[in-house]
Amino acid sequence: MPDIGQIHAKVLEIGPAAGIEKIIMCPLAKVLPTLQSWGWRLFKRGEHARFHEDDLHVEFCSLAGRKPPLPAIEVTPDDLAVLQYTGGTTGLPKGAMLSHANLAANSQQMLVHIDHDMETPERTLGVLPMFHVFALTTVLNFSFEIGSEIILLPRFELKQVMDTIRRTRPTILFGVPTIWVAINNHVAPADAPDLSGLTACISGGAPLPLEVREAFEKLTGAIVTEGYGLTEASPIITCNPAQGVVKDNSCGTPVRGTVIEIRDLSDPHRALATGERGEVCVRGPQVMKGYWGRPDDTAAVFIDGLLRTGDVGYMDADNYLFLVDRIKDVILCSGYNVYPRIIEDALYDHPDVTEAVVIAVPAS
Repeated sequence: MPDIGQIHAKVLEIGPAAGIEKIIMCPLAKVLPTLQSWGWRLFKRGEHARFHEDDLHVEFCSLAGRKPPLPAIEVTPDDLAVLQYTGGTTGLPKGAMLSHANLAANSQQMLVHIDHDMETPERTLGVLPMFHVFALTTVLNFSFEIGSEIILLPRFELKQVMDTIRRTRPTILFGVPTIWVAINNHVAPADAPDLSGLTACISGGAPLPLEVREAFEKLTGAIVTEGYGLTEASPIITCNPAQGVVKDNSCGTPVRGTVIEIRDLSDPHRALATGERGEVCVRGPQVMKGYWGRPDDTAAVFIDGLLRTGDVGYMDADNYLFLVDRIKDVILCSGYNVYPRIIEDALYDHPDVTEAVVIAVPAS
């Protein structure tokens, strides 16, 4: 069936067997401005999914004014909203059960953390994939929360992103370290956009090397704040303040209503003191209900009501979290615990190193 778009083909293959009663088709050309609509019809014809006139398919435009209306479904805050699949660093993907309350709480936590005044009109540049929980909460939910215009791009393509920034002048930008690295390496200072007026420029999804952050800030004038989270926490757990002290190599302070305890790696029931390294464990309204259909995995990931993140870190006296590495990434070398991120950060200090990844290799 070569005339069917890739996504539609997958849904059509598994949908009925999974219990899906209707597939709603929304032709993009019908929601674009006139000139863009004609351009889409002419130049993107090969990417169109053909509408099937059968009982399974419904055209989106036909839902307007539908009679009788679709039945209302009662929803409570504790009801399951999203099954967000995560595999972590190992194992089969598990469906994190995120409730409506989890997602709403995380959006509200972000609102308080950024200290947005709700009166300033904002424009959010959305270049992260919406199927990832980071973009779901930040680009989508948070932007709706503050009434921000969302400028959506289908994927990260450097030239398109740079052109869009210059044309639309977004005020909020969310990204991952690979985006900052690409901009640092391939945008000349004379061509770099001025991002000094951003309300918030937040990095997440992976640790942000200090050298990458500093290079991006020097190039664009932006102030980048690093956050930290997990799929199981909707995902935001900590974030450096948009206005305030940004500590080097820290992923910030806990968002409102979040409790972080550092637990002993050998005895997770024992909490450690300030400055001691151990497993980062979290409690808060954004933490998931558990893993879908996996009671044993759910029981294993909670300790004393805290979510075990699998990350090694420590808290300083100002309640800033510093991550050292993933527990499973720790390398045992000659009786020492070696953390790959520390070596990677040292490698980034060398002017000839663009990107660094440290892995363990068995001794010969």
